[in-house]
Amino acid sequence: MIFPRQSHRNPLVFLVISSVVALAGCGPRATPEISTETDVNRTRRTAVDQGLRVFNEIPAFTLTNQHGKSFERSDLDGKVWVATFIFTRCGATCPYQTAAFSELQQTLHRADELGQVELVSFTVDPEFDTPEVLAEYGTRADADFQHWHFLTGDRATLWDLSKDGFKLDVQSGRDATNLITHSSLFVLVDQDSKIRGYYEGLSPEANQKLRDDISALLDQRDPSRLERMPEISVPRDIRDPAWLQPRAEAQRALASGYEVTCDFQFTDDLSSSGITFSDKVVEDVKRDFKSAHYDHGTAVAVADVDQDGLLDIYFVCQLGSNELYRNLGGGKFENITESAGVAVADEVSSGASFADVDNDGDADLYVTRIRAANRLFLNDGTGKFEDVSERSGLDHVAHSSAAVFFDYDRDGLLDLLLTNFGKFTTEERGSGGYYLSHKAAFTSHLFPARAEPNILFRNLGGARFENVNDQVGFKDVSWSGDATPIDGNDDGWPDIYLLSMQGHDQYFENQQGKGFVNKSRELFPATAWGSMGVKVFDFNRDQKLDLYVTDMHTDMVHNVAPEEEKKKMTRNLPVSMLGTDGNHILGNAFYLKSESDAYTEVSDEIGAENYWPWGISVADLNADGFEDVFVTASMSYDFRYGINSVLLNDHGKRFLDSEFILGIEPRAKGTAHLWMTLDCDGADAGHRLCDGRSGKLQIWAAIGSRSSVVFDLENDGDLDIVTNDFGGSPMVLTNNLTDKHDINYLQVELIGKQSNRDGLGCLVDVQLSDKNLIAVHDGKSGYLAQSRMPMYVGLGDATQADQITVTWPSGIVQTVEGPIQSNQKLTIVEDGETTK
Repeated sequence: MIFPRQSHRNPLVFLVISSVVALAGCGPRATPEISTETDVNRTRRTAVDQGLRVFNEIPAFTLTNQHGKSFERSDLDGKVWVATFIFTRCGATCPYQTAAFSELQQTLHRADELGQVELVSFTVDPEFDTPEVLAEYGTRADADFQHWHFLTGDRATLWDLSKDGFKLDVQSGRDATNLITHSSLFVLVDQDSKIRGYYEGLSPEANQKLRDDISALLDQRDPSRLERMPEISVPRDIRDPAWLQPRAEAQRALASGYEVTCDFQFTDDLSSSGITFSDKVVEDVKRDFKSAHYDHGTAVAVADVDQDGLLDIYFVCQLGSNELYRNLGGGKFENITESAGVAVADEVSSGASFADVDNDGDADLYVTRIRAANRLFLNDGTGKFEDVSERSGLDHVAHSSAAVFFDYDRDGLLDLLLTNFGKFTTEERGSGGYYLSHKAAFTSHLFPARAEPNILFRNLGGARFENVNDQVGFKDVSWSGDATPIDGNDDGWPDIYLLSMQGHDQYFENQQGKGFVNKSRELFPATAWGSMGVKVFDFNRDQKLDLYVTDMHTDMVHNVAPEEEKKKMTRNLPVSMLGTDGNHILGNAFYLKSESDAYTEVSDEIGAENYWPWGISVADLNADGFEDVFVTASMSYDFRYGINSVLLNDHGKRFLDSEFILGIEPRAKGTAHLWMTLDCDGADAGHRLCDGRSGKLQIWAAIGSRSSVVFDLENDGDLDIVTNDFGGSPMVLTNNLTDKHDINYLQVELIGKQSNRDGLGCLVDVQLSDKNLIAVHDGKSGYLAQSRMPMYVGLGDATQADQITVTWPSGIVQTVEGPIQSNQKLTIVEDGETTK
């Protein structure tokens, strides 16, 4: 969900002036000078019915732009451009010329032609019109300075350019102190610097002719334009954001000083994988965009559903079928959704969690949905699923989000924590059958009647569950997207950290399986306000489990320039809108554990901030013994592009931004995709993007990931990444680490006997000669998702582990004696034998 944005300033109003002569001294001068260009000459060059002609070639010039930088004619090579002469003190024609340019800029922007076409305003008053003055003037005109240039410079150069270059008549001398006489004509110049037409800048008819001639020049340069459907990008630079390359270069420069392994690459192998899934989203985040929770996207999770030793992938979709892909090995997959019976094609799905809920040794699946019964599927062990939702007691109907399996009472059965957004929809149905959201859905957290309780379900055995909120004292109506088990007081009983995406996060301490006590503000007095992703892991390898929380909604309070994305917000919403005490961290939070029941927030010190984050996947991407973080981020239509982040762990000291050096960014598939097609002559005639347009219109918008999972897709020893991209195709990012380095790692599969079969809640301690690598097995794989897969432990330079200690939820502490050679998978059975 997003905040409403501030609207852009209205452009200068275009006023039509009839019977106007071209004035020169139209500012503070007492006696304006009048252009000597004859009416006959003007008529010859601006006749509405004239075709494109070649009048003259613009000579090379060097001037200064509004930023004080040198600007040459060669900067316009290969571009069609339009020129006009004005000055900022002008009080007659100049404001209207500039207003017409502003209107032309908007027209070109709507047609996605700004950039192919440039606008150039030359001053005739260079002594007064300094770059600073021109910059202020252009800002008032709402000029896009990337494509609308305001030029000043040497008077003699400007005089020669006007007279000999553009063939406009001038009166004042080349070295005079008076203004250079200027014309109100607009001049069209082609990509070869040749003048192709003159147009009365104050005439709507002439400006329409100018627009037509611009299109004709573009069509001549690229004939395929005539065959393509018109398309626009929202925002206009979305296909080639100007800030991406400088950021990439800066990151690569910093990487030369990194002391961690970072010379490996990820490659998007979607096209060769056999995965054809595409996420389809509701119209409330597409054609009829609203600030509502539908834009939170959908999950991706993995499990070995057919027990063949390869991890399969389940993608969740809002409209249409979710899809399950069987791993064939070698990076290849096949769609088995129909035979597996897990399409869930009706209503809107959001989250997916794999876990063995009946302790029979296979991966069962739970899918959360919006205003439709959540679905529990039991696996028969071969990858075929039976829908047991109704008899399980888990067919809850709400605006459900994530589902987290864990054994809160340590009875050997996995219980379920279900998080719910809250009631952000109306009773009205939209296209595809989904429920339309409230127009003011973002303020719904301020209405108690719209709250939905988050629910703790206890597993009764036989895949039957009961709501135990009242029984255990779990009372919470946070607008929650996700949660995680966490042992805050180190007593061996899993507590709950519950995210609130519009309020304070909540912490519930487990009273030895008998109940929960809310100690939120005792342990975490200040939390993020708009939390989205969460993971518990040992960041600095001090054998204490830390907590990382990403904050999406606070980032939506105000626009942030790309170069400011690593900084916290400078302000938050008013307390009346927050609905809390206002004591919040304005961005991501990283809680470093110092002792039982004690955490210190260190996100800025360790570089854990980023922009527009959703979920986080934590894994040791370079197998150096320190866990790294992949953060899915960015918004979609109609926001600018946002990057996915890779935070390499610098030996527990800080995170190092690494997405560009690892090939994650920029994406191989680009920064934008076709978002929708509008019929401006039909059903979409009233759409704001159809204003002034007809026919079919394609809209391009930013690509944005929501959920991710990190696992060894190819069984080659290194970790790969799969994303679910909102409203588009996923990424299958394969890692070449093992092609470039000899690495050391262990995979650990846990089989509970007295504890739950998946071993969720186990604390695993891999002991090396110089450190202990601890991790909790919680299945948390990414936003809205839980996966069933082995633990992966990078060993760094160690070729063996001295021993592994597993503390099971049952209380059994089990030691696997070493030496244990690296680069193998261990299967550890509770209080039994270990197989390799």
